[in-house]
Amino acid sequence: MTDIHPSSIIKPGAEIGEDCHIGPYCIIGSDVRMGNHNILHSAVVLDGRTTIGSDNKFFHAAVIGSASQDLKDKGDPTELIIGDNNTFREFCTVNKSANMDHPTIIGDDCLLMAYSHVAHDCRLGNRVILANAVNLAGHCELQNNVTVGGMSAMSQFVRIGQYVFIGGMSGINKDIPPYVRGVGLPFKVVGINSVGLERAGFSEESRHSIKEIYRIFYRSELNVSQAMEKTQELKPFTPEQEIFLEFIKGSQRGLLT
Repeated sequence: MTDIHPSSIIKPGAEIGEDCHIGPYCIIGSDVRMGNHNILHSAVVLDGRTTIGSDNKFFHAAVIGSASQDLKDKGDPTELIIGDNNTFREFCTVNKSANMDHPTIIGDDCLLMAYSHVAHDCRLGNRVILANAVNLAGHCELQNNVTVGGMSAMSQFVRIGQYVFIGGMSGINKDIPPYVRGVGLPFKVVGINSVGLERAGFSEESRHSIKEIYRIFYRSELNVSQAMEKTQELKPFTPEQEIFLEFIKGSQRGLLT
């Protein structure tokens, strides 16, 4: 049975699943579609064309699905899609997309800590962690299992590969390939995310193959084109090496070193 505090406002047309808890002073807009077992603690705002899965937790004063802050936003009925089992801590903000091309997307099992911000048209994969006060500009893409340290910021259209670890207070203005770690303002890649990969169950052989291709791009003093040619010596590529190379081939902003 869904429990709704009498001080909360549920606008006509909103759809709320089973066994949800909606605490005091929450506001749910008429275009919100919410699945089962979601918890809104207090003063949470869910707005816009927002579709939410199940088992999500929204803490005090989180604002989810609000209009983008893009000056080019024409007020179209754009969208935000959120998966399952995510946690949005206090004062977290997530904007819906700025245009109709594609929605803002947050996958499953993500943790967005207090004061973090996800701007319009961003795409977060599964098991992404944004620590306190992380700010993502529009159109950023964070693939699965990315961790971003507190008070870090990303420019528009930045892509972050899977299993990347970003230290706190970093500034990111270009793409970061999968499996690496780094920190700084500006950001500097310092090595492989060895601890994260081991915890995630990557075999020793897989981690070794990642180190091989990492050394070519980050320890050989070759430019990107030369490094791509050098990697042909590694054939046949492991699955991890293929993922690394495909990410680099798809980079539009260039790579951070």
